[in-house]
This record gives sequence, C-alpha cells and structure tokens, in this order.
Amino acid sequence: MSDQVKIGIIQASNEVHGDEPVEVHKEKAIEKHIELIKEAAAGGAQIIGLQEIFYGPYFCAEQSTKWYGAAEQIPEGPTTKRFQVLARDLQVVIILPIYEREGISTYYNTAAVIDADGTYLGKYRKNHIPHVAADNRGHGFWEKYYFKPGNLGYPVFDTAYAKVGVYICYDRHFPEGARLLGLHGAEVVFNPSATVAGLSEYLWKLEQPAHAVANGYYLAAINRVGTETPWEMGEFYGQSYVVDPRGNFLAVASRDQDEVVIAEMDKKKIREVRDTWQFYRDRRPETYERMTALIP
Repeated sequence: MSDQVKIGIIQASNEVHGDEPVEVHKEKAIEKHIELIKEAAAGGAQIIGLQEIFYGPYFCAEQSTKWYGAAEQIPEGPTTKRFQVLARDLQVVIILPIYEREGISTYYNTAAVIDADGTYLGKYRKNHIPHVAADNRGHGFWEKYYFKPGNLGYPVFDTAYAKVGVYICYDRHFPEGARLLGLHGAEVVFNPSATVAGLSEYLWKLEQPAHAVANGYYLAAINRVGTETPWEMGEFYGQSYVVDPRGNFLAVASRDQDEVVIAEMDKKKIREVRDTWQFYRDRRPETYERMTALIP
C-alpha cells in the first residue's frame, strides 16, 4: 500500500424542484454523481467522497413524510448495489452518504463505504442529530423528524488505499467522535455535509482543520452548493476542502460551482506529525470520566 493516496471530493447542486417526486430527484442526482465520480477517477482520485444524502435535495428543510420514500436499506438497496459496481469498475473507494431505512420504518442518516473491488465494507450512522430553525418561515435543519441517532459507534474502514473514518455534517461540532476516529486508526476522515451560509459558516474552516491537527489525520470536508427550491432557506456555500494533519489546506473548491476536488495524502506526514506532537501519548483518559456523566 503506497504512502501517497489521491483523495477526491465532490460538491454539487440539486437542480430538481422539491415538489417533484422522490424518484425524479434520485434518478437525476445519481446520474449526475456517477459522471462526477468518473471525472474524479480520471483525475487520479482513489478514494472519493460525496456530500450528505447526495441523491436529492436537503429535504430536512421541511417536515414531510414524502421523504421517507427516499430511504433505502444498506447494503441491500439499489443505490448501494449500483455504486458497488461503479467502484469495482473504476477501482476506487466510494464514501456514499444516503438515507437509510432499517426494518419497517427506522431511519438513519448514513454513509456506506465501498472498497475499490466493489466490496461493501460497512456503514457509519450519523451520531449527532440537529433540530434547528434556519429562518422565520418554518424552514430548518429538522433532522430529528427523519433520523434516529447512530448506534454503530465510530468505525474505521480498512480500504484498499487507506484507513477511512466518516463523520457526517453536524457531527463536526463534537470533538469526542473525531478523537475516537483517530484512536481507531483513521488516516483520513470524510465529513459529508449540507450547510448554509449564516451562523456556522465561520466555523466551516475552523473546526475541521482543528480536528485534523488534534488527531493527526487528513480530513475531507464536503458541502453542497446552490439554493434549493421551494425552501430557499439559505445558500449552500460549497468550499469543500482537504486539510492535512498540520491543518494546511491542500485544495479548496469554489463557493457556487459543481466541482471535483483532488488532493494528495502522504501517510508519512501522519507519522511525522504524530511523532512530533504525541497527543495520543500525552492524553489522560483517566481524568475524563466526568465527560460521559449525566451531571458533570
């Protein structure tokens, strides 16, 4: 396994009106992202990450049972199966964030991880679920209506090219899971997101580079672009990026364009940074017990 690995991230707009059927959204978005993945692979990307719930709009702007129809089982569902074939054909690892249904009607915000030979390696379920107003017209990040909190912990997946962790959108505000991904051996963490201009934009390029530095890994942050109708609750401001374990920005996408971004990861830098700072050696878990107490 080479120390040099090319990471690809894809940010894209959703051009289908929210009133259209779920099936129309999924078909158009999947077709679009397949072409973007092919573009990333042609540019040398070996591990490719997509944005949060990539195959449609950010429907959590409203609360409607319509969108339950977008959920699929993982890995049995058609989208996971289709991208397994694509990953195998292109020999790329794909981080595939989709809306997951388990059993009859239990739903999660999930990312499947598919290896370069098409093997399904497992999934990460978003652990931290927001429920926050975005404007005074009733739109917001109403995710508790759609998703249960994740129950699979913070797995790291041993792919053909690197050890990959996943953190999804709102998770990025919580340093505890970011540290656990490092403790579990992540060399690169992907954070597929859907976030709009406003309160948290200044944090976009602050928190995640800090996670990369504190935990000694690469981090790929992915946001969508554009304004989605009919909600128009804000501008998805793009600016997807890859940072190294020193917090250096290796590549940053535009604010408003569909874009494939490719950056190179050097695993030697992970070892160099961890040997220099020794954050893992010097941490004191025996002093942190009260962090998990109901009353700290």
